[in-house]
Amino acid sequence: MRNIPIPVDVHRLRFTCVKAARPRVIDQDSGKIKTDKDGNKVYESVLLAEDEFGRIELVKIGTSGEPPITPGQDVVPTAMVGYVWEIPSTNGPRWGISYKAASIVPVSGRPGGGDNA
Repeated sequence: MRNIPIPVDVHRLRFTCVKAARPRVIDQDSGKIKTDKDGNKVYESVLLAEDEFGRIELVKIGTSGEPPITPGQDVVPTAMVGYVWEIPSTNGPRWGISYKAASIVPVSGRPGGGDNA
């Protein structure tokens, strides 16, 4: 399967951080952390995405480096893309979409948030 990035129009969604960013572990036994092509740690943030109809979805978004966000903050992922993945399985293939963003910033524009969003 060819892996083509699919751009996500984040302006049509509202994002809220629900879990602080953590380094993405790729090997549970050794504790090895995923790195990008430049050697930076890849962090995974869990965000709630809500559309204009009130439908919500929890999404994990990977970023290079730790984003300056905290749970409960409204945030904006920048340059967000999705990648379709597929894994063969005995019960048929499993598939999904993984998300990546250049950065995730607070709506207030200040790390740590603030009341004047």
